Amino acid sequence: MSIPSEMACKELVELVTEYLEETLLPTDRQRFEEHLKDCPHCVIYLDQIRQTIRTLGRLTEEDLSENAKQDLLRIFRDWKKEPPTGPTVTCDPK
Repeated sequence: MSIPSEMACKELVELVTEYLEETLLPTDRQRFEEHLKDCPHCVIYLDQIRQTIRTLGRLTEEDLSENAKQDLLRIFRDWKKEPPTGPTVTCDPK
């Protein structure tokens, strides 16, 4: 059996939903958790995502104004078209 390759921060960010939903393949889950052992930035990112889920998980669509719904839809539609403008997660290279 081969040893899984190290996971980069970018890959961890892309897989965070599957990790939290427990749908990652065992090898990817192992790589994800190994990365967290050595990357405090990604640990913080994961904690922030968990807190966001706890906070926003209580909201329903009915709780949002029509403007908020439209803003969210626009943001999700355009998120890959624009470079990120907010804080980013960085990791020290090994």
